[in-house]
Amino acid sequence: MDTKNIVRLGEIILDGYKITRQEALELANASEEDIPLLGAYANKIRNRFSGKTVDMCGVINARSGRCSEDCSFCAQSAHYSTDCSVFPLISQATALESVEKLATAGAVRASIVTSGKGLSNDPDLDSILSLIDGLTKISAIKICANLGTLTYEQACLLFKAGIRRYAHNLETSERFYPEICTTHSYQERFNSLLAAKKAGLELCSGGIIGLGETWEDRIDLAFALAALEVDSVPINILNPIPGTVLAKQPPLSPLEILKTFAIFRFILPSKVIRPAGGREASLRDMQGAVMLSGANGLIIGNYLTFGGRDIAKDFSMVRDAGLNPLAKD
Repeated sequence: MDTKNIVRLGEIILDGYKITRQEALELANASEEDIPLLGAYANKIRNRFSGKTVDMCGVINARSGRCSEDCSFCAQSAHYSTDCSVFPLISQATALESVEKLATAGAVRASIVTSGKGLSNDPDLDSILSLIDGLTKISAIKICANLGTLTYEQACLLFKAGIRRYAHNLETSERFYPEICTTHSYQERFNSLLAAKKAGLELCSGGIIGLGETWEDRIDLAFALAALEVDSVPINILNPIPGTVLAKQPPLSPLEILKTFAIFRFILPSKVIRPAGGREASLRDMQGAVMLSGANGLIIGNYLTFGGRDIAKDFSMVRDAGLNPLAKD
């Protein structure tokens, strides 16, 4: 794609045009020298449709390890031998302490995450609901949940407990999904999002780039998320974990990562696009550039199975990009 076409597409999207899959694929052909232009238009699109605020969210690992699923990137899978910490469901007091630390650091929301396939046949279901109900009643910030696959009835129980946003990544395209997981299907993930939406929950769903997928897979993921009208799109960059199938997967270049974020913004002009796990190692000194390539959210603090970076540095990075961390309600 030449410079004129990037400008043409950027300008008509600014006027409300919805990009087609073919046009998005053409953007993926942008040369390295045109990536700054692509990012600049993604930045303009973000400013037009989402403003300059950045949604800062932390994750809380509420139950870790021994997952029955074989997701090829995941340290928590029981199918692989990793250094992942293993522990049962944390107490409400422990969860509240973690939430309060995130709130003090400036986060506007925290997501409670548990290992395992999902809530069906989960022996901790009642305890999870009790933990969440207690947190949502006293927390100073919004509490989200990321608990795996679920049914409509379970989504209704979460809504009753005070959850208003459910996080569940599609991970990649439907075509590529069987290459990264064989113990459950893409459709199960998609159906869980539909169930959460039917129950009145906002959706947080994205994926991981750098798994070995093609540009077509990334763009198909973005269009699937657009069709679901997700509210928040976390984009992880693979952090290869020793012991997993993808331990030796070659890393993406920083410029390819920035191009990916920019194209997601072209496809999802008004949504929260949230750099997540792996950005520290993959983008290195170019982390700030992702905030000028259409991003308007961040996962801050530590991740589920590996550390993040100092939260204060992320707040400085956001402000240095001319953006404003979203304030608590």
